[in-house]
Amino acid sequence: MSHDVLNPTPEYLAFWRERHVCTLTTHRPDGSPHVVPVGVTYDPEAGLARVICNRHSRKVRNILVAAGAEPGGARVAVCQMQGRRWATLEGRAVVRTDGASVADAEARYAERYGRVPTPNPDRVVLEITLDRAMGRA
Repeated sequence: MSHDVLNPTPEYLAFWRERHVCTLTTHRPDGSPHVVPVGVTYDPEAGLARVICNRHSRKVRNILVAAGAEPGGARVAVCQMQGRRWATLEGRAVVRTDGASVADAEARYAERYGRVPTPNPDRVVLEITLDRAMGRA
């Protein structure tokens, strides 16, 4: 079922506010999918999803390589599921390194996951500009 990225149903948004481990799918330089567990926050007002991670991770390298070749960023998907409920957000990701973006993403993560992330001087944010939402919540 398709959803409006900027105006999700209350049920869909509530599902994205529950505490769930998600997956992030990026593409390796050879085109094969790279799928890893992550924490994701969804901001429908801005049309963004955010993932905090280490700047030296494979997912960041995949996005930087792809974003260099694709206008607007690398094509990615984030997904979560619980039983028969599932939700996927798709869009174009860029890597944000500035302190304000990292602090904002950390605060959003803490709100959703109920814990402040461990300090990490190598933390960056994958900011995904969303263009597609699917799922059954």
